[in-house]
Amino acid sequence: MHFSPRVQRLGGKGSAAWGIHFRGVQAQRAGEEVILLSVGDPDYDTAPNITGALKASLDAGETHYGDIQGDPRLRAAIAAYHTRLTGQAADADNVVVIAGAQAAMFAAAQVLLGPGDAVIVPSPRYVTYEALIGAAGGTIVDVPLYPERGFHLDPRDLERAAMQPNVRGIILTTPNNPTGTVMTAEEVEAVAAVAKRHDLWVLTDEVYASLAHERPHLSPASLPGMAERAITVCSLSKSHAMTGFRLGWAVGPRDFVEHYTRLVLCMIYSCPPFIQAAAIEAIEGDQEPQRLMREAYKARGRLVFERLGQSPFLSCHRPEGGMFVMVDIRRTGLSAETFADLLFEEERVTTLVGDAFGAEAGGHLRLSMTYDLPVMEEACRRIIRVAERHAKR
Repeated sequence: MHFSPRVQRLGGKGSAAWGIHFRGVQAQRAGEEVILLSVGDPDYDTAPNITGALKASLDAGETHYGDIQGDPRLRAAIAAYHTRLTGQAADADNVVVIAGAQAAMFAAAQVLLGPGDAVIVPSPRYVTYEALIGAAGGTIVDVPLYPERGFHLDPRDLERAAMQPNVRGIILTTPNNPTGTVMTAEEVEAVAAVAKRHDLWVLTDEVYASLAHERPHLSPASLPGMAERAITVCSLSKSHAMTGFRLGWAVGPRDFVEHYTRLVLCMIYSCPPFIQAAAIEAIEGDQEPQRLMREAYKARGRLVFERLGQSPFLSCHRPEGGMFVMVDIRRTGLSAETFADLLFEEERVTTLVGDAFGAEAGGHLRLSMTYDLPVMEEACRRIIRVAERHAKR
């Protein structure tokens, strides 16, 4: 049997990176003590007021189809939340609700890109971007984010990339996964200037926006002249520990929303009303749990930065937001893949190999900060032991 040529574009080098995570999960299920630093699933439970809203919605019989674009009450809440996070004015008509930020990014690429179109994407980048752009028929123009710059953008590289043929847009992630960087005001202003100068869309994945902790988050959508060309994707998965709820959204100009809503009709028809009821409570209810999570990730990032920085064979990029930290293991003389394998086999700690996110992250490991401080400190001890045991002196 034959499949569409599209299936060849749904993979990518990043998909193989998850192998070590799956091995770690299997070992954990077999009863072994494993520290899983390979996935960005918060270690916090969803707050009781949020799960309570979901249960109340179920008890009220809200189990039928929802609005295609999303519950108007939720879209209004999201618009207000978006304005608080980004500073960009928005209303319910600028919002489409969809099943998670991953689906939101995929659908946005389908609406914005066509066969032969190119899109600028800084590298390292999240592992699924290659596939979601390829599925739309697009290609990637790389803009390198070098570790020597703390994985921050050089505007000159962005301008050169915009000169490439058939470029239609820019895709950004801030705070970044995998690097943990938060774009500076100068970087965001440079993106806006390039986008306006070359008439480009800007699609920004901002799922970690409320978890920026070492510098304030700034969205490209908030800058003058960007409202008509900026698409902002966000969700509650990381900010409110709701990964299993699969609830995200896109905010953009109304002509984009019109096309996007028709695509949602074809994809999922609507999100479950009881999930949307929980999302309303998450956005409008008590935000103290979210503040505590942000402070916890900040403390964990500082701990990992300080502990691993004490090893002569390791260096750590201080995370500025989100729940990830990048560790440079190049001074050990080992490849990141070899180091990750040794770390799992000898110390039962799983990480993701930086190479999967882009060549610029070669020789790095991505650690998720999804354990409390004592466990993160133990993970650091194990990482240092592997470095000292196997470094090529």
